[in-house]
Amino acid sequence: MRQRRLKNEINVVPYIDVMLVLLVIFMVATPMMTTGSVDLPTSGTAPQKPDKYLKVQVEQDGALTVFDADGKPTKVKGLKNLKDTLLPLKGDDDKMAVLVAGDKETQYKNVIEVLDEVKKMHFERVGLETSSK
Repeated sequence: MRQRRLKNEINVVPYIDVMLVLLVIFMVATPMMTTGSVDLPTSGTAPQKPDKYLKVQVEQDGALTVFDADGKPTKVKGLKNLKDTLLPLKGDDDKMAVLVAGDKETQYKNVIEVLDEVKKMHFERVGLETSSK
């Protein structure tokens, strides 16, 4: 009778199959993920955005997100913490503009409160962001 020899190698084919299945799942699921964008109201005469600005995004449920000049988002827990987040981003640039992007389904009160709070921080250039028709 002949003795069997042991193999010293790993069969990687099952691992490759699993990785390909995971890749397909992620490729299908990624476009379905929400990006957290707001549905801006439209305007016939939307002016040009400034070159450098901060953005405060008011979600449909009133949640706030602050975007710095590079577009990096920071979640804000309530209107009272907006000042702590926004003022360090302003730095010593007195001409820094702030755009408030309110979802068209959010309450008007939420957008006005954010506008009021931003103006209290002595930003000279404050505006509402809209999308053009």
